[in-house]
Amino acid sequence: MSAVMITRKVRKWEKLPGKNTFCCDGRVMMARQKGVFYLTLFLIVGTCALFFAFECPYLAVHLSPAIPVFAALLFLFVIAMLLRTSFSDPGVLPRALPEEASFIEMEIEAANGNVPAGQRPPPRIRNVQINNQIVKLKYCYTCKIFRPPRASHCSICDNCVDRFDHHCPWVGNCVGKRNYRYFYLFTMSLSLLTIYIFTFDIVHVVMRSVDNGFLNTLKETPGTVLEVLVCFFTLWSVVGLTGFHTYLISLNQTTNEDIKGSWSGKNRVQNPYSHKNFIKNCCEVLCGPTYPSVLDRRGVMQEDLAVSATPDALPSSHSSSSSSNPVPQTTHAVLCLQKTTAPLIPNEHTPDDAKPSIADTAEKSSSTTEEHSSLEKVPPLASPETDVETSIAKDKIH
Repeated sequence: MSAVMITRKVRKWEKLPGKNTFCCDGRVMMARQKGVFYLTLFLIVGTCALFFAFECPYLAVHLSPAIPVFAALLFLFVIAMLLRTSFSDPGVLPRALPEEASFIEMEIEAANGNVPAGQRPPPRIRNVQINNQIVKLKYCYTCKIFRPPRASHCSICDNCVDRFDHHCPWVGNCVGKRNYRYFYLFTMSLSLLTIYIFTFDIVHVVMRSVDNGFLNTLKETPGTVLEVLVCFFTLWSVVGLTGFHTYLISLNQTTNEDIKGSWSGKNRVQNPYSHKNFIKNCCEVLCGPTYPSVLDRRGVMQEDLAVSATPDALPSSHSSSSSSNPVPQTTHAVLCLQKTTAPLIPNEHTPDDAKPSIADTAEKSSSTTEEHSSLEKVPPLASPETDVETSIAKDKIH
């Protein structure tokens, strides 16, 4: 049994560290905890389905056919922004390679010097200047890199995310540099859709109650009560979340920075990323360029596999040649070959290399004849008892 190295091509997303799941050959990237995302999708689709089934037919006839059309467009926009936020790379930063990590460690040791035993080593921080202000870059012990400004390590996804805002379980992904604008558009459009459905639910109940009564209206449209309850409890949280992120965008600030008080603490450090203008900050966050992903998820890389191999067991006439050509085996299954002998009478089922040829038969017959002739020339060996009897007979004669 010996080991053989086999090289195969794999996609880079298959070897990416972290706690993310990938679908569609690396095109879709999400967090592993996706249960709340499915709940979000179910609530949006379910509420809109009830609205189109119970309210839209009546409102389209008695008010305007534009009501269901606008609701459908708004619903499609909400779903598109949700999927764009959930299925995209939020700005994950690649981890350092082993050579890069060792080089960074050498630089840190050279800068800090030898730390005496029992003393805590100094924090691993680098200072950079942004808009005439010093910003500290912290070292990530998991990714082995100095994180860029405004980046942070997500403990749920186990990745460093550029311009990390927060991890949102409702969308099943981190919110960062590459999908923040889509997250904001999702919350804003969902707020409008919730207000739209809630308003026309009330209008529908009032209009039908004038003719049929309030109780009869509720019996005829049972889905309306469920829609009103879902929209009522959703309205406050979604609208409040949209207002909070509107405030952050106006200051060009992230949720992570707001919670930590990075620019509003006791030190009164000014936000170096703010343009001191509401319009400029909104344009930078919502209308800025779309940054490409730095992961190269669908790239191809080569992977070396150590597999087991066994010598090809063939008949003895080919043992010397077969021993130099091992059969490669996979890592999960070993191919077991049994020794086979050629039959005495060749037939159509016998392999060609196992059939004895005429020359081989002639050589075997000649070698057998030589062995018999050599045996006849060799005199028989005398046994010890015969020697004793011969010596006694000679003594009697004498």
